[in-house]
Amino acid sequence: MEIYKDLTNPKSEEFKKLLNSQLSKIKIEEGKIIEGKINKITEKFVFLFVEGLKSEPVIDINELKGMGLIDKIKIGEKISVLLEKIEDKNGEVLVSASKAQKIKGWDKLVEAYEKNEPIMGKITSKCKGGCIVEHIDTGSLMFLPGSQISDKPLKDISHLMNEPQKFALIKLDKIRGNACVSRKEIISSFKKEDKAKIIEKYNVGDIIKGAEVKGYSSFGCFFNVNGELDVLVHLQEISYSRVNHPDEVFNIGEKHDLKVISVDKEKLQVGCSVKQLSPDPFEHIENYELNKIYKVKVVKLMDFGAFCELEAGLTTLLHSSELSWTKKNISPKKMLKVGDEIDCVITEINKDKRRVAISHRLTLENPFETFEKKYPINSVVEGEVVNKNEYSLFVKIEDLDVDAFLHCNDLTYLNNGEEELKNYKKGDKIKVKVLEVKTDEQKIRVGLRQTKPDPFDWFKDKSKNQIITVKVISTDNKGLYVRPEGCEMDFQIKKSAIAINSADSRPSRWTGGEKLDCAIAELDLNKRKVVLSIKLLEEIEKKEALEKYGAAEGSGKNLPFSSLSEDLKKKEEEKE
Repeated sequence: MEIYKDLTNPKSEEFKKLLNSQLSKIKIEEGKIIEGKINKITEKFVFLFVEGLKSEPVIDINELKGMGLIDKIKIGEKISVLLEKIEDKNGEVLVSASKAQKIKGWDKLVEAYEKNEPIMGKITSKCKGGCIVEHIDTGSLMFLPGSQISDKPLKDISHLMNEPQKFALIKLDKIRGNACVSRKEIISSFKKEDKAKIIEKYNVGDIIKGAEVKGYSSFGCFFNVNGELDVLVHLQEISYSRVNHPDEVFNIGEKHDLKVISVDKEKLQVGCSVKQLSPDPFEHIENYELNKIYKVKVVKLMDFGAFCELEAGLTTLLHSSELSWTKKNISPKKMLKVGDEIDCVITEINKDKRRVAISHRLTLENPFETFEKKYPINSVVEGEVVNKNEYSLFVKIEDLDVDAFLHCNDLTYLNNGEEELKNYKKGDKIKVKVLEVKTDEQKIRVGLRQTKPDPFDWFKDKSKNQIITVKVISTDNKGLYVRPEGCEMDFQIKKSAIAINSADSRPSRWTGGEKLDCAIAELDLNKRKVVLSIKLLEEIEKKEALEKYGAAEGSGKNLPFSSLSEDLKKKEEEKE
């Protein structure tokens, strides 16, 4: 074998020009779809010839079978493939027939979507939320939502499976390569023209005779008109009286006259009303006056109130807060029943909002006003404990239907209020003093300790810095707990107020039962506040001693360590 190293000879140059001219005619680019001719078929692979490629592309025969192209696998037939790589690491050409089909199919779908044209497809299978549709031209798979299968609910779609039919493209995701189609739009488009002609027959104000109740929902009732059009009567257009659901008024199959109140030719919708065929009872509202008592009839009970009629069709809400003076937000079902006739006062008439507000409690005597007249502030009355929580009692005063509020701090002067509260239970009879009455807020506050002598009065003739004698009751690491002689109340002397010298500020110096003197450091009779201090007593006595003995000749000479400062001063001088 002879190897030519010299490529500059005329023959080599001629071959180079010939090769370049041939390759320049055929543009081969990765990522493009190219046509390949079947050159050879084996049990596993199909070999293609593509002009311009250095080697034969190979396709797995299972890929072509999965695409449904088994009939085209014949020598000489042409197949479109996507050129993924001209040369991989093994020197082979990589192509894909399935990817080429997908890209071609996607391009056709994009074109149909942009032109708003329907496509031909067939439903091949069901999936979660809908069905899978195969594009007949390209084999691309698309999603058909369940809501887009038909313009009416279908329990069985077996008759639609694998049948070629038109679909509208409603959504394309170019990034993910997903397509969403609708059969419903195709069906509706055929009906749209017919429906538009039907809608043109109706005008606002027309009366439709004998429309049949077809169905209802929470927002209204649907009627069928002459078997050609379905119209909606909104919940608010059913009756002048309050209606919570159409089934309270209508039954399926019944026939009623309707009044056309709106026509939307774009949405192809007709809105109707039943109540506008009868006189508006609100026109008679001029016959009613504010703050006057009227008889009303209970027509419906709810948890938040009762709907009552002033007259037929003129309905108003009696809120639960307007049922009673004393029972807060009680359920109307416990006090009233449908058909009851009760007295109510009209408290508001709003013509713009077509609203009337009424109150039943205003027809009754206000027990808080009665209480204020009968028991002015500072009155002492007898009551019964009717309720209790973690910080207060509720007391019913004699025969009045009101509960007074008694806070635990108003139970006793001597003990802790929350501890004292434990001594009371429902049914206990107690005498209390009226402390506050707020009629507008419907509040009454009473106190128990205010009915007894105030032990704090012991300090009425006392003053700040006055020295008193106390008895030690107990001690802890926070200080001493003492009781002044002749007083029933206990007070704390804080650890910081025990002595001037911090070393002597130990509560453990006392065990209980000892008597000692202290001074009143702070006294506020209005705020019932007293601060006691032994430290202050020492400061007062020290000040008095200085005032008495500080100016005398030789004062302090006999006291221990009186010359200590002088001795220390001399010692420092000797060192220098």
